[in-house]
Amino acid sequence: MKPEDLLLLVTREMPYGKYKGRLIADLPGPYLNWFAREGFPKGEIGQLLQLMQEIDHNGLGELLTPLRKKPPVRR
Repeated sequence: MKPEDLLLLVTREMPYGKYKGRLIADLPGPYLNWFAREGFPKGEIGQLLQLMQEIDHNGLGELLTPLRKKPPVRR
């Protein structure tokens, strides 16, 4: 894992499947666990899904909170 991978979790969208268009960081745990049982896809998307599954499984989702885009401050 590279530190930049955490930022990708909150910016990269799921490119296909039931949750197409949803941020990787927002995928439900059971969906991530399904990949863990059945096998993660090859390439970057598979690596990100695996990382997110580990984060979710270990209850570390709050690590991603500071990385999420904050709305701009209106003055």
